[in-house]
Amino acid sequence: MDNRALLKQSVELALAGDWDGSHHIAQDYSDITANWIHAVLHKIEGDVWNSKYWYARTSGKQYEDYADAYDELRVILNGLLVN
Repeated sequence: MDNRALLKQSVELALAGDWDGSHHIAQDYSDITANWIHAVLHKIEGDVWNSKYWYARTSGKQYEDYADAYDELRVILNGLLVN
């Protein structure tokens, strides 16, 4: 199933400040992009351990890759729009 539309919605919700709405969508999927979104959401929340757990499930993304979580969300969103 192609979940890009829902993951795009998750990122848009996060960018709008709706952490819960975004998290509700992201946690329902387990592909690399969903895991990356999930990682960034926990970064925003300030839960470093949980964030790093989800980064470990992204096939190479790291907590330290982006200093600003919202810039990271925009990168994810751009990837969802292109693919």
